[in-house]
Amino acid sequence: MDRPGFWPELRRGFLDILPLMAGVVPFGLLFGTLAVQKGLSPLEVILMCATTYAGGAQFVSIDVWATPVPVFAVVLATALANTRYFLRGAALRPHVRHLPVATKAWFVAIHSDETWALAIKRGGSAQLTTGYVVGLTVLFYLNWPISCAIGAWLGSAIENPARFGADFMFVAMFLCLIRGMWQGRTSLVAVLGSALCALVAHLWLPGYWYIFIGASRGMATRALLYRTIVPAGVSAC
Repeated sequence: MDRPGFWPELRRGFLDILPLMAGVVPFGLLFGTLAVQKGLSPLEVILMCATTYAGGAQFVSIDVWATPVPVFAVVLATALANTRYFLRGAALRPHVRHLPVATKAWFVAIHSDETWALAIKRGGSAQLTTGYVVGLTVLFYLNWPISCAIGAWLGSAIENPARFGADFMFVAMFLCLIRGMWQGRTSLVAVLGSALCALVAHLWLPGYWYIFIGASRGMATRALLYRTIVPAGVSAC
């Protein structure tokens, strides 16, 4: 059977990510607002978002930002927030290993929580293609620095974003991603295991270790249920 063409696949990737692009805009506005309130200029916000491109880690870094900048604390906090990429990369590998090297390099370098989740979901029913990856990632990537730049320019007009519920946006987006990948009882066990371990780590450990611990425990819980998820005789990728 012939593989789908580049443009139909690009269109499908774009349509899949479009609702989440709209959801990221308020998230970017919030980050831009917080960043300028911490002393960054709009240009610095744009450069940070375009080169770092890690929303969760950027919020963590802004949380510990001060003048003078505590470089070691910022780097350490950002690194801890990004440890989840090790786990995500391992989960993504079976779905991208057939792609051209340039496509693979682009995707692993620029994927986000949202594009990763949609790629994993798509890879469960069809083979990922270059067109789908491009449609999924390019405009979503541009959406982040643009949204943050607007937030930076409007930052002085919003003194307390939390009063509008903006601090719940990140949580709401991940709840939507979980719902989209829901597979019944096994998903419930994995989510509860991850949430419980993350909560305990957050209460008892300093810093942002709870991000990595929660993610790794969720994966471990899912692995323990592997035989109930994969029918006997079906090999893993």
